[in-house]
Amino acid sequence: MTTREKTKPKHLESEELLQARTFAGDAWRQFRKHRLALIAIAVLAVIILGVLIGPFFWTIEPEYIDIVAAYQVSSPEHPWGTDSLGRDTLARALQGGRVSLMIGISAMLVSISIGTVIGLASGYFRRLDNPLMRMTDIFIALPQLPLLLVLMMLFREPLKASFGVEGGVFILMVSVIGGLQWMPTARLVRGEVLTVKSREFITAANAVGSRDGRILRAHILPNVMSPVIVAATFSVAAAIITESALSFLGLGFPPDFPTWGRLLFDGKDYLTITWTLVFWPGMLISMTVLCVNFIGDGLRDALDPRLRK
Repeated sequence: MTTREKTKPKHLESEELLQARTFAGDAWRQFRKHRLALIAIAVLAVIILGVLIGPFFWTIEPEYIDIVAAYQVSSPEHPWGTDSLGRDTLARALQGGRVSLMIGISAMLVSISIGTVIGLASGYFRRLDNPLMRMTDIFIALPQLPLLLVLMMLFREPLKASFGVEGGVFILMVSVIGGLQWMPTARLVRGEVLTVKSREFITAANAVGSRDGRILRAHILPNVMSPVIVAATFSVAAAIITESALSFLGLGFPPDFPTWGRLLFDGKDYLTITWTLVFWPGMLISMTVLCVNFIGDGLRDALDPRLRK
């Protein structure tokens, strides 16, 4: 190393460090400062791994009936207790977690896709802005829970006949929940598009004759993905809660196909006999939603350019 290299000015070193920084690296450094988000990732990973690989280790069949072991609170054979038919609550919770998480993720994908497309079209095309936003206002004004109940009652039996009991209910829940939760994403994306559309690189793209579709895909969409990712995390939590509410009202999956919400519905009648039937599914729902919300808070802080130094 030469003497000149050893005595490199500090401002040049800082410039080299700034050039070496990336958006992903800055976001991760900011995300690590949110301790609750890091704890939430660890807890959520345990829950996901539990419902995915747990049945390979806890081999009791979820629908195995043992009347002699009914209404147990906790025992070495059934640590989470049993229901009125002697079915193991832990095995049923592990099986139901797969369905609840799959519904949450699938409904999130539906709502985020619809909201992003409508938000992009509304923010970029001026002639579509007013009709799409008025449609969004109408959907926001609709009472969500009564509309969910009506749609579930109307399409439940036709979809069961076409795709089977489990497949029909799954498709219906994902479509209904995702189709009624896209409005906040659409408003968020529209606002971001209006901001990005006024920047110089969009004006330059229009000046060189780029098509609208290419501008949306290559320039605008990548710049609005950060808030969309944050909205997606909160959408997962909202979808899990909505599925649990519908299942608790008896409009979800049948009793032999448990979800966390269905376990709550089945256990509420035996709450005075064994509290574990309600406690464990409720705790899993609460912990999952809480972790997803904390991760969303961490992502919001990490992806906010105003907090990046």
